[in-house]
This record gives sequence, C-alpha cells and structure tokens, in this order.
Amino acid sequence: MNRDLLNYFLHFPVISRREWLKIFGLSTLSTLSLQKSFGGEEAKKTHLDVTHPSPYWTSQNPFAYEPQKLPLIRLNDRPIVLETPREFFEFPFTPNAAFYVRYHLDGIPNSVDLSKWRLFLEGNFLSPTSFSFADLLTRFEPVSIIAVNQCSGNSRSRFYPRVPGAQWGNGAMGNAKWTGVRLMDVLNKAKMQDNTVQIQFQGFDYGRSPEGTPAHSFIKSLDRDDPILEETLLAYAMNDEPLPLLNGFPLRLVVPGKFATYWIKHLTWIRALDSEDTNFWMKTAYRIPKNRNNSISFEDYQKGLPVETVPIGAIQMPVRSFIIQPGGDIKLVEKMAVQVKGIAFSGHGRIVKVEFSSDGGKNWQEAILERDLGKYSFRHWHIHWRPQAAGEYTLASRAWDEKGNTQPATPIWNPGGYCWNTIETQKIWVGKNS
Repeated sequence: MNRDLLNYFLHFPVISRREWLKIFGLSTLSTLSLQKSFGGEEAKKTHLDVTHPSPYWTSQNPFAYEPQKLPLIRLNDRPIVLETPREFFEFPFTPNAAFYVRYHLDGIPNSVDLSKWRLFLEGNFLSPTSFSFADLLTRFEPVSIIAVNQCSGNSRSRFYPRVPGAQWGNGAMGNAKWTGVRLMDVLNKAKMQDNTVQIQFQGFDYGRSPEGTPAHSFIKSLDRDDPILEETLLAYAMNDEPLPLLNGFPLRLVVPGKFATYWIKHLTWIRALDSEDTNFWMKTAYRIPKNRNNSISFEDYQKGLPVETVPIGAIQMPVRSFIIQPGGDIKLVEKMAVQVKGIAFSGHGRIVKVEFSSDGGKNWQEAILERDLGKYSFRHWHIHWRPQAAGEYTLASRAWDEKGNTQPATPIWNPGGYCWNTIETQKIWVGKNS
C-alpha cells in the first residue's frame, strides 16, 4: 500500500460525539463553511497516482479534486459523480474523504446555515412539525449502524450490451459507521395518520432535470409497511465525523440494505403520503424487472416484450463479493504464496461463506472470513494461494449470505444497468521463479 496513504490514515482526525458537539456548539450553531473543513488543500498533499487509475477494477477516467475529498475518479462534474479507487477497499470503513459521490442534479449547496436549517414533517401527519439540528442532537436517542452504501448502477460498465448511464467500475460503494436518530422516533413525534401509504423524502439539492423530464428535485419514497423503516436512520455523523458536504451534510437518510438511491442527501423534508408517490424518480426512473435476479434478455428488450417492473426500493441489495488484492497490474511468482483478499456484503443479512477459485470458477475452496461488523457491513475475507506454475490465471470469488443467497455465474442484464452481482473475476499473471 502507498506509504503516504497509510500515513494519512494514521493521522485521520476522529472526532467523538462530545468533541463534535463542542466544536459546533449547540447554542452557536451557525453557518458552517464546509470549504474550510478537512480536505481541500490537505487532500492534495496525499499522493495517489492521479495519472493511472486501475484499469482492472475501476472506471477509466481522470482523478478530480473536490473540497473535503481525496483525489477520486471523476465520471462527471455537473452533477458531480466520483468513484472510489480500489485501494480504499482494503479497509473495513471507507474513509469519508474517499467515499464515492453521486448526484443527479447540479444544484448542490456550498454551505449550510445550521441556525436556520430545519427538518420538516409535512403531509398526512396528525401533528405536522419541524426539528432544528440541535433538536435532533438533544431530543432523540443517538444510535449507530455499520452499513454499505452502494449505487444501484455500481459496476454498470460490466453490462453487455452496454447500457446508458454512468459507466461505474466497482467503486460506487463504501462502508461506514452511520450515527443519528431513528426515523421512527422522529415520525412518531408527528403521528402518522392511519391511511398513510408511503413516506416521502427530499433533500435541498435541486437543478435541471434529465432532458424531457419535469424532475427538478430528487425525491424518493418508501412503503409504510416496509420493515426496513424500523432500522432506518437520520444520520448526522459518518465514521464519527460530521457528514462531508458531498455525502449529504447535515443530515442523510440511511436505509440499511437498500441501494443508495434511497439514502437521500441533505434531507430536509419528510412527507406522509395517503397515496402512492408517482414522481419521476419513483414512477419512471430506478425501476427493475420483477423477476429472479431482476434480469431480462437483451433480445426480449429489443423486441419490446412487456416486462413488469417495480421500484428498485422494493428489493434489498443482492449479495456480492470482490477481490481487492492482488490486482491485475502486478505479476506474481510461481510457487510463492500470496494472500488473496476481498470483501463481501449483502442487503439480505450476514455473510456466512465466501469461496475462492483460481481456475475461473471450475473449482472452489472456502476462504477465511474476518471480523463480522454487522449484517449490513462489508465483511473482509482472505485466503492463502500458491500458484504452482507460470501462466495466466482467472481468480474468482463467490459469497453466500445467511438467507442462502449467492451470486449468479451468468451475467445479468436490464436496461437500467442495475443490481449487477455476477461472480467477479480477476485476471492475474504468474511468472517463473528464476
């Protein structure tokens, strides 16, 4: 690992809740210029190879510098879309400064006046109300959960035939400790009416909608009877620090096990709805085939055959696993052991088994699982592998979760490029020992 990068982690500032309250001051919550927070010029001093993103795992784009962020791979700059480089997934918690960014609209706030900011509860409540930032810190029990945040289109560049949209490699994901208040605790203060059907969430990012659509705000809704609501948080801290601006400061919806499109950034409005949400981001965008693996054939799609679809929030994230090391950009030596390392996670529950193959999936052996950080977290795994002869190898990993779900060997396809979880492979070259 890059020595400068390791040094960065050793000195990464961890702010406790008490310190955080002291820093921001409950009585003096005022305009917070996030441009001055950690990142910016300091981030530029941390050296990643900004000219050679890994061609074997991430998308092929230049690195970009944004406030509070280390150099990340830029897929777009209006709206901002940044991918996390492969190296950061060697760690169980993805650093805030390296956490990927995905916006749909280009109106992104540059600062937040916490003395004026409020969270509004509107619509089908018996007692519509609002809360200040200090209210959330003092009137509700703080809780934490470790959970993976993954874009619905992570790994879209693996789809064949190609589909439109951001051509992510595997870096549109991250794992973090999220701290905040329970969504249900807040909803109960306003008292949902019995005929409430969905809960709608909206942040204060805004802007031009996709061409031909009327969607100037990014809005998502969850069904009232979705059990995940009981585990959903309104998070004000990420890895024991304030949320970076580009990851949703001051408040972000955290929906464990669901794709990130429901993790609304800059959360400002919560509405109780007495009918189904039909806004663009629910009725038209982010819909998936309602079948096994949420997959259809490209040929049927071309024929225009009818396919029943559901909002992607109707499912939990499918189980996945990745090989993090070795990468494809190094050559190994025959008969010399190497530790193969990776991560696995599932939106359905804990990872209970990961298998490794060095022959493209013909034969498998069980890998060693590392610390279990919770059912919605990354779980690292490793295995010692000794290539017996020089040549090209295809490494692969396959994970299983506690519900018996595993990864398909056959590539999936759908027109949105969503839910990719096909068994991941990694080409590796082994040379002679002399």
